[in-house]
Amino acid sequence: MSTGQVEASSSFLQVPIPGLTIFSAMVSWLALTTFLPLPFLETMPNTLGLALLFFNNLNILISLIEIALGNHIAFIKKDYLYRKKLYEGKEWQGALAFLAQPLSLSTLFSGEKWAVMWSSYALWDPSYQNQESFGFFIDVGNGWSTIPTCVLWNLAILFPTQVQASWEHAWLLVGVLGCGSYWQVMYGTIIYFASYFYNGRHVGKPFVEAIGFVSIANGIWIFFPVFALYAMIIILRDQDVVAVFR
Repeated sequence: MSTGQVEASSSFLQVPIPGLTIFSAMVSWLALTTFLPLPFLETMPNTLGLALLFFNNLNILISLIEIALGNHIAFIKKDYLYRKKLYEGKEWQGALAFLAQPLSLSTLFSGEKWAVMWSSYALWDPSYQNQESFGFFIDVGNGWSTIPTCVLWNLAILFPTQVQASWEHAWLLVGVLGCGSYWQVMYGTIIYFASYFYNGRHVGKPFVEAIGFVSIANGIWIFFPVFALYAMIIILRDQDVVAVFR
């Protein structure tokens, strides 16, 4: 391949894909992973199943970005300092700028590109550009540990009959791993909130922004796990994967 061909190929990969931004990529992921499989199912999951399917797919996406948090912490520290100067007093503009970032084929799967989420979030909580903080470790840990369990639960939600028939103790595996992992992410979020507010990292931040960008965004990992734990308890009580999701 000639130098010109290599340059043309590289240039093609770097061209922004029309309409594809961080925000639209996240929405597309959630729509495709949550709704695309549904027409191919014999029976539709109930409301609880659909809610947990949505949450699991969201958690898988965020887990991948949490892995990027651990892999690119040095970049996040530098980018945070740049964004702190650029968006001081207007942090919400930094969040919108991140979501509006265009993506190309070369950046769509770039960990560093997605790691900007953390340097942007650090405008409200600087602990996320510090690898010694609780927030850093709980999120990186969740990133590496919760993807396999989310995949297992998605299989149980979409194909409960097949999962139930695959092994006589499948209900035990799904229920026990579910209880452990959903409790892990919920408890971690509760402790994170305690750390954030107890140490006054919300002080000086606009109330609406602290609620929207910190409380609501993280509260998702309390709200959905409550219902997930309910589902896991039903599975363990009835020794059945099918009924709770249909």
